[in-house]
Amino acid sequence: MTELTPSPQRLAYLRRRQRRARVIRAWQIALLVLLLGLWELSTRLGWSDGFLISSPSRMAATVAKLWREGQLWHHVGTSVLETVVGFTAGTALGTLIAVCMWWSDTLSRILDPYLVVLNALPKTALGPIFIVWMGAGMGAIITMTLAISLIVTILNMYQGFRGTDPEKIRLMRTLGASRGQILHLLVFPANYATLLATLKVNVGLSWVGVIMGEFLVSRAGLGYLIVYGSQVFNMDLVMASVLILAVAAVIMYRLVLWVEKYLNHLLGVMQ
Repeated sequence: MTELTPSPQRLAYLRRRQRRARVIRAWQIALLVLLLGLWELSTRLGWSDGFLISSPSRMAATVAKLWREGQLWHHVGTSVLETVVGFTAGTALGTLIAVCMWWSDTLSRILDPYLVVLNALPKTALGPIFIVWMGAGMGAIITMTLAISLIVTILNMYQGFRGTDPEKIRLMRTLGASRGQILHLLVFPANYATLLATLKVNVGLSWVGVIMGEFLVSRAGLGYLIVYGSQVFNMDLVMASVLILAVAAVIMYRLVLWVEKYLNHLLGVMQ
């Protein structure tokens, strides 16, 4: 096939989009630099107490110290591992349960009131129970993370499955398609966007579960550093850990966006 050459109007539109994206990115970076600069200036000039709110330079020194002592990657790696395992397990298991509920109307009716209760219940309240069941270790933290992302995944995916165009389902049944074929060829592809949206939500929820779990029981991880720093009144460590947590969460979220972009490109090529 001969590749079509973009029209001048299309090229001009793409250049405007690129230019606008660069301007937005420049403003985002400038705003971040301005906020960090004002924060540093306020502590150096005595407008605020650096002991209580730390400062960018003190946070950088704390991160460098953790790096030199070999603790940085240990704590970051622990939290990332717990988050990835809980995120993956919660999304996969939640999607599987949603499929089962779509497949069986009886099962969905049975589970519906329990899902409503579990969704309303603060998952952190279950932390002590998980600790007793799983022991004071990584298992309890991963279980809490899984519990937080699991319910959201089930509800989102099940509602998406139920919202699939009934006329298309009726047409496929008329043509003799089995329930499995309807799921594979229509329902699941139709909720591709719902799954990606659920992944984006679960990134933040998984980090919440990990940090709350590490608050309760942990000897390593970013949540442990935050709790330990607050106990010894080391706000530099607390703020540095929060900063590292924010960076790790953003990186994980960007990875999900990259997966979404790759899959969209792949689907576009296949079509």
